[in-house]
Amino acid sequence: MKFKTTAGIIFILLIGISCGDEQDQESAYEYSAQIDKAVESGLSESSFTGAVVLLGTDDEILYQKAYGYASLYDQELNVVENPESTTVDHMFDIASLTKIFATTYAMMALHSDGLIQLDDPVSEYIDEFAKPSHSNITIRDLLSHSSGLRQWYPTYYTIDNSSEFINWVVDLDLVGSPGEDRRYSDLGFMILAEIIERVTVQNIEEYLYERIYEPLGLSVIGFNPVMGSDEKIVSTSHGNPFERKMISDDSFGYSIDVNPDAWNEWRDYTLKGEVNDGNAFYTFDGMTGHAGLFSTADELSILLQLILNEGYWNDEEIISSSTIEKFVSKDQFRNGLGWAMDPGFLHAETLPEGSIGHTGFTGVNFIMSPEDDMFYIFLTNRQHVGVDESGNYPDLSNIREELSSIIFKGL
Repeated sequence: MKFKTTAGIIFILLIGISCGDEQDQESAYEYSAQIDKAVESGLSESSFTGAVVLLGTDDEILYQKAYGYASLYDQELNVVENPESTTVDHMFDIASLTKIFATTYAMMALHSDGLIQLDDPVSEYIDEFAKPSHSNITIRDLLSHSSGLRQWYPTYYTIDNSSEFINWVVDLDLVGSPGEDRRYSDLGFMILAEIIERVTVQNIEEYLYERIYEPLGLSVIGFNPVMGSDEKIVSTSHGNPFERKMISDDSFGYSIDVNPDAWNEWRDYTLKGEVNDGNAFYTFDGMTGHAGLFSTADELSILLQLILNEGYWNDEEIISSSTIEKFVSKDQFRNGLGWAMDPGFLHAETLPEGSIGHTGFTGVNFIMSPEDDMFYIFLTNRQHVGVDESGNYPDLSNIREELSSIIFKGL
């Protein structure tokens, strides 16, 4: 059973509403109404049950609003007795946005501090990569998804824990030559997390908090929030039906050389505060470089404001502007280092030149235009509505395109 959800205003701050003239106020209300219409259409079509939209500049939040329900269905897709309304204080599983807000930020900090160089071979930091087949892979290759590594593999079918990952991955045949082609790879960002931990002698979360999050005043963002936390957390999927089908059904579009029955520890409950991604959950205990981070939209916005402020926060340099420029410049693959810039990848074809962003499998994305000093964050729980008859979650590409058009046209 499913029913349509309705939006509720949690918090709005629009320039012009409280301090502009009447024409400015009308324009601002019209602008917000267009955003509402786009998000509410997604709610009415059951593309997700809850969402948060946030717009900001380098020094202020222009607009923030929560919609629908953070938790609505149980694992049988029956409506729960007391649905939980979404608020702007809810944490979302931000999936592959972890690649940006954890791993890429950590790599930028290491580069800014002179602890890594982008064209260094990975073998300088991970001895196991010195074998001939992997010795030419550089940090830049990992960040640009051009390492030649596989895009994805269910690590939990072949290794028991994260300590076995590096030896396993260097024994895995490459599918391309390093530096030649872009193949979006989760495995590459798992390796980057290992580099971070070997360089800093800290786990990735400890380093991020000490070096970036705490100096910015962030206290909510992190891995494994369900452990000892009373924070509000949005529910995501009901087990891992999509990932199970990736492995068990070759006609689904994935060809994985494992026996689907060789492992069977799948979750069969509604996930809330547990990372959805199977590799992150089963192999890395929820903390790795490609997925696992949870955050509110508000704390993500502060991290984006750091970039717009050229790496400064409260007059303190957190990341050098020269490092930021290197990471957000378009390369031969039409993307930055970590940061996505290809409009097709971002599901937004009408972006200002130089825009950067990323998407996440749970139904989250953000886009920022440094030239226009503007960004938006769009967080949803699309997995919470379950998969369709084909085994797929709702496609958010159209609503992402519509939101980006509304927001950046509004400039």
